Amino acid sequence: MTMSLATLRQVQASTGAQFHPDGFPWIFGQEINTRNQLETGVILFDRTHWGRLLLQGADRIRYLHNQSTNDIQKLNVGQGCDTVFVTSTARTIDLVSAYIEPEQIRLVISPGQRQRIIQWLEKYIFFADHVTVLDHTDATAMFTLIGPGSHELVAQLGAADLTAQPLGNHTVIAWENAPVWTAVGSGLVTPGYTIIVPVEMAADFWQWCRQQGAIPWGEQAWEWLRIEQGRPAVGAELTEDYNPFEAGLWHCVSLQKGCYIGQETLARLNTYQGVKQQLWGLKLTAPATPGTPIYLGEEKVGVLTSYTHSFQEEHRGLGYIRTKAGGVGLTVQVDGKTAEVVDLPFAHRGYLAQLQG
Repeated sequence: MTMSLATLRQVQASTGAQFHPDGFPWIFGQEINTRNQLETGVILFDRTHWGRLLLQGADRIRYLHNQSTNDIQKLNVGQGCDTVFVTSTARTIDLVSAYIEPEQIRLVISPGQRQRIIQWLEKYIFFADHVTVLDHTDATAMFTLIGPGSHELVAQLGAADLTAQPLGNHTVIAWENAPVWTAVGSGLVTPGYTIIVPVEMAADFWQWCRQQGAIPWGEQAWEWLRIEQGRPAVGAELTEDYNPFEAGLWHCVSLQKGCYIGQETLARLNTYQGVKQQLWGLKLTAPATPGTPIYLGEEKVGVLTSYTHSFQEEHRGLGYIRTKAGGVGLTVQVDGKTAEVVDLPFAHRGYLAQLQG
């Protein structure tokens, strides 16, 4: 850990942070009592443990376009999108946010994945490709602001023009004589912004956000929101057991662009309606362990992939369920207890839209 990051951790500890074994804030102890801030104020998350990579070189846009599922070439400088890295058989590796900058592409990747993604990217850089992958994680810190108050805070920061722009748009402003990168989007469905600062400014920026009224929440609360909203996570919903369509990531897949890794498999799944299972939310009546089978009567129809006891005092989960078994409103059994299948705001369901059309 750098001294700059250690200073941030000291500041966070002084305001009640308890830390995950991997070093990031897990809980501040005020999350439940301040949950109304999601509708009325602004919440501050530390996402420094997520990975940040830079793609540089003249072929960077064409390269990423050919290595991931979304249409990168349609983006202009200042725009961004979510895209998925998949295997040659279209199994998910990671859900990544890509941002087009004048001289590089900035990638935000899932926690614990940077070495895997760096190796994956470098594997497909051939002799004639003018592409370089740089790991920018340790040199920076990353924060997310969510809630209605985030717009005013970003305006105070000096990025007021972003508050009316589409998801993925981004800019760099000067704050305390340092470059502060700000993008529209929280990584969740809840509106907000993602901010990247030089790591030596991390503690100062964190304190400034708190002075403006932002309420710190830990990773446990992020997990509550992630599961309730249906953002799939690496190691749970994003594994090589599933493809992007099953994970509800239709909005991250281009069916019009040319060849890319996994494209043939995804095209066949779409053409022949071959999506056999879908990611759904589950309102559970008791705690459950990820990996537990989901039953409809006596028939196994799926598997639980994530569980949380949310700040709304509810047992919530995510799970893959066979498409033919049904969807919203279905009553299933998890570990002998009933559960209701619910929709997820993060998930896009192109396959079901085809069936209904």
